[in-house]
Amino acid sequence: MTAPFMKPPRKNPVLRTRQMNLPPGARGRVALGLTAAAAEGRFALQVCADCGALQYPPREACHRCLSPCLPWQAQTGEGELLAATTLAHSNDLFFRERLPWRLGMVRLDAGASVMVHLHGEVGEAPCRVRVGARLDRAGQAVLIGYPEKGTAHMADDTMLREMTSDPKHRKVLVTDGKSPVGQAVARAMAQAGADIVWVGHAEPWKQLPGLAELAALPQVTLVPLDVTDERSVNERAGEIGGKVDIVVNTAELHRGFGIAARRGTDVAKSEMEVNYFGLLRLAQAFGPALKGRAADGATHATAWVNLLSVYALANFPSHGTFSASKAAALSLAQCLRAEMRGAGIRVVNVFPGPIDDEWNQNLPPPKLAPAALASAIVKALRDGVEDVYPGDVAQEWLARWRDNPKVLERELAAGGM
Repeated sequence: MTAPFMKPPRKNPVLRTRQMNLPPGARGRVALGLTAAAAEGRFALQVCADCGALQYPPREACHRCLSPCLPWQAQTGEGELLAATTLAHSNDLFFRERLPWRLGMVRLDAGASVMVHLHGEVGEAPCRVRVGARLDRAGQAVLIGYPEKGTAHMADDTMLREMTSDPKHRKVLVTDGKSPVGQAVARAMAQAGADIVWVGHAEPWKQLPGLAELAALPQVTLVPLDVTDERSVNERAGEIGGKVDIVVNTAELHRGFGIAARRGTDVAKSEMEVNYFGLLRLAQAFGPALKGRAADGATHATAWVNLLSVYALANFPSHGTFSASKAAALSLAQCLRAEMRGAGIRVVNVFPGPIDDEWNQNLPPPKLAPAALASAIVKALRDGVEDVYPGDVAQEWLARWRDNPKVLERELAAGGM
């Protein structure tokens, strides 16, 4: 049984902060298909379209009939642990710092045999296990063997915490607490066991609904933060940047209409100022501090979360300039992810559909409740994924976009959703 993860003692400020060493991260193009599925929390393997043979490791041609048609299909992961060993020595710097480390060989019920990292609650071979795919600190997919039935604290396993960004006992910055989404995220982080939740508010002189109740929570501290003001962002980074473990950027400006329905560019500029340039200012100010603390003990800096929109995938004309600003933010977030990966910091992009707020009040249901969106963000951090599409609308858009982006564009242009 996994022991509950207890709050570690405060770090001795005299001790030098360790530098991050990543696990081996080289992967071929074919093997990145496993990573693409793991980034969304799925375990998928190649299955031959001609003979049905399961493929592992990933390959260019079927090992049975040499067919090149090897689509990726989701797997249950059920299987039997054939053998297990505990690594006591490693020449790799990442694993050397984390020994001992359990490994095992699992024969999947689907047919393939795979090498996995073993959860601490998995017993000795032979026994039944469940295999799942997770992203490691290098951002690449690895396979993990879980027990068939876990316990209440199985997420606190030392190995598993290396693969995830659990908010438990960590310090979180929620960049904008004036919106229902920002307040819901702050509450969800506090309920998830965060040690401190800093909540930014750009206009501290305003008595905004819900802020007083939020500030009454013992973990929550309100801090002045305006993502449109570079000086404000830099001041907060200088004050708390070296303590933050998780940044959740909930700041966004959402206005309706597209191009012809509004004169001038003022609103579009304001959307870009918050949704794109706000992210850029935050990344420049807080990014280096997170990268510097990526190996700083058991509660190291671990993740950056961006609240984007499923409209970033394909422009929704009735919210056209907002969609454009989120598309720009998505491109910037991909750059941020590439730069953060060298330090092992996970960048999580969240693509919700319409949220149940004032700017989507004229859209028909289903709409995503702020509390549901906040729960999806916490789950993504705990599960170690980096792309999240919460809500029915977002899932439908994603499926249509993957099937044919041009068809989705035409459907949206014709007034569909």
